[in-house]
Amino acid sequence: MSRAFIKEDSQPEEQPPKPLRSVLPEGSPNYVTPDGAKRMKAELEALIAQRRPDERIRELTRILESVVVLDPPTEDLDIVRFGATVSVRSNGETVRYRIVGVDETDVARGHISWVSPIAMALLSAEVGDTVRAKLPSGERELEILDVSY
Repeated sequence: MSRAFIKEDSQPEEQPPKPLRSVLPEGSPNYVTPDGAKRMKAELEALIAQRRPDERIRELTRILESVVVLDPPTEDLDIVRFGATVSVRSNGETVRYRIVGVDETDVARGHISWVSPIAMALLSAEVGDTVRAKLPSGERELEILDVSY
């Protein structure tokens, strides 16, 4: 093709952002804790205030448009539910997990998604129960020591 037909100063058309793949099961609500919603809103506001043309702004906006904020329960506080911090003993080691939304997951802080294998095993159990989590590395037994909100 001759360069005579190409506009020299034309800019490539901006492509719409690719939708991010969600780890939520199809049709599941996007639950988030009140703390998580507050942190994401603060991050979004800070990015907007800095006037950063940032992909994270689009991502946070999409997330916040879809979240369902779940407050902690007010009764049966020894039962593991969304938002709980759970102390468990596994293989002689005590570990704490906080069950949060998929967009709040932070394994380094012990924040695990409510759809993760460990959280799925813990949900609805109570202090004193022993549950089995089916992990990619094999099955793991977890004894629930404490639940707090």
